[in-house]
Amino acid sequence: MTTSTPGPSAGHPPARQRTAADIRRWRRYLADERSEAAVYRDLASRRTGEEREILLALAAAEGRHEQHWLDLLGPDVGRPLRGDLRTRLLGWLARRFGGVFVLALAQRAEARSVYATDADASATMAADEQIHEEVVRGLATRGRNRLSGTFRAAVFGANDGLVSNLALVLGIGASGASQHTVLLTGLAGLLAGALSMGAGEFISIRSQRELLEASTPAASTAQALPHLDVDANELALVYRARGMAADEATVHADEVLGRLAAVGATTGTGAVPAAPTEADLHASHDAEEAAGVASEDDVDTHGTAWGAAVSSFCFFASGAIVPVVPYLFGMHGLGAVVLASALVGFALLATGAVTGLLSGTSPLTRALRQLAIGFGAAAVTYLLGLAFGTTVA
Repeated sequence: MTTSTPGPSAGHPPARQRTAADIRRWRRYLADERSEAAVYRDLASRRTGEEREILLALAAAEGRHEQHWLDLLGPDVGRPLRGDLRTRLLGWLARRFGGVFVLALAQRAEARSVYATDADASATMAADEQIHEEVVRGLATRGRNRLSGTFRAAVFGANDGLVSNLALVLGIGASGASQHTVLLTGLAGLLAGALSMGAGEFISIRSQRELLEASTPAASTAQALPHLDVDANELALVYRARGMAADEATVHADEVLGRLAAVGATTGTGAVPAAPTEADLHASHDAEEAAGVASEDDVDTHGTAWGAAVSSFCFFASGAIVPVVPYLFGMHGLGAVVLASALVGFALLATGAVTGLLSGTSPLTRALRQLAIGFGAAAVTYLLGLAFGTTVA
């Protein structure tokens, strides 16, 4: 038996005959909207300020979508259903953690919306879901920026440890070396690789910061600004050297020097203004504003040198120990090779999936990519070990 849906109203599609399948689908949508609204409220409860307001606004939007399905269902709404498993899991994580990992999952959930292809969802609702994805992406980006430096070092270190030490262990093992030799080789590879990774990351981040600092105007130079010849206006040369057009540089330099002179006059000295800063040496007001937060943003994006070094050391070691585990327990031969490969494969899938989730892309695709690259490198080394072992024999 079929009945007619409510007539067209604000945001509702034209009336048509409803079926039992329609009612089941609408009830599922209703449950999902309620679950998603709860996720955003849970996330908001763990935040303050602007982020809290944004998340509550998203929850309110999901509430409007919920009302759409309630209006369509009418007396057929029935008993409340539970949201799908992914949304319930997201809610559980939101209540207990609420970090960038949960926001990344919420971003993917918004991207999975089917409203754009469902005749019973309004165009406004479909547009809302697309915008929600971008809102959540923006919120997640803040956390990703804070994580990116140390996280990059951690992921790179763990994968390098997994792949390089698996290749080393399999290559030596395939050559016919004893269990004791393979174990010592694996432990030596772990220590040498972890130290190398840690030192390399420290030097890399420190060198990057030194290059950036070399481009930052010197505070001592800024103190010379009040004493410049206003008519010669050599400050304009600084702005031109930093990429500003000649006419614009002259106007900007006149503004800066005029402001400093005016402030100086109000101090009663008539010559020495209030202390200028290195921001006055930047090529534009936008650059001046950026200069005030550059060092903080740079730390957020790239991580500290010590943080990156420690992360690289620890994560390389945690990855490199995995293929050694079978040999630590006295295994040898094909059994040790199979178990080591299986453990490393699982770890590669896990790190790839986490990377995919945090980057807002497919966890499965990233996991399989990690696995293919890691096993490809290990297979080449294992085959070389077999070849050398056969030659030696």
